[in-house]
Amino acid sequence: MTKPGKVFLIGAGPGDPELLTLRAVRTLAQAEVVVHDRLVSDEIIALSPETARRIPVGKAPSFHPVPQERINEILLEEARAGRIVARLKGGDPLIFGRGSEEAAHLLAHGIAVEYVPGITAAQAAASATGVPLTHRGLATGVQYVTGHRQAGKGLDLDWKRLADPDTTLVVYMGVANIGRIAVGLMTEGLPESTPVLAVAQATTPRERRLVSRLDRIAADIREAGLSAPVLFIIGRVVSQYAHLPAAQMAADLASAPRVAAHA
Repeated sequence: MTKPGKVFLIGAGPGDPELLTLRAVRTLAQAEVVVHDRLVSDEIIALSPETARRIPVGKAPSFHPVPQERINEILLEEARAGRIVARLKGGDPLIFGRGSEEAAHLLAHGIAVEYVPGITAAQAAASATGVPLTHRGLATGVQYVTGHRQAGKGLDLDWKRLADPDTTLVVYMGVANIGRIAVGLMTEGLPESTPVLAVAQATTPRERRLVSRLDRIAADIREAGLSAPVLFIIGRVVSQYAHLPAAQMAADLASAPRVAAHA
């Protein structure tokens, strides 16, 4: 009887291979099978052994060629065959990555699972742009939410709780619903002038940024043509974007220009 293998749920970070953890690189180098999401870059996948079998299971908005149930089964089948499986996920596997769902399925069938954390998109966007997620006098905390729901289901966010001017709000996967999100926040009292920073494909050569405000963000996103993955940072901390040193600001704008900007 074949001894079961093991599945490593690895956070591949925001896209820049240099932002992988040492543990992620070391674990990936041991993999016999690599099951990876759409947003994991080729440069990161290339760090796995040439002999490893690579299985793409990525999803795009409203397009899921490999359903989650099938992904669960692929991981189970490969581990049952005695293989070391690297499950590569963008960002961190435990932040909107469904890593815990996959782990629960595997553990229920007696497969060993280990998490390898990754830098999530919010941290990456904050670092790349110089916009802090918390800042004394501007934000005492931060909330992460997803702006995406399964087809046919509406957003069921707690707008009253999220519309806190003393807290930074980070919205993942919210391009399609950013207009609805903005209205929900303004309805609960968040000022229309609240600044918003949108960052597409943070830390990659394709990174783009847009600075706007809550009452204009939906229109600006449409005009700019930013497409997923886009992260939104909403709150007073976005005012710090203009406070970067002049030399650093110039370098940032040269490599990742803001495609729209509003006061």
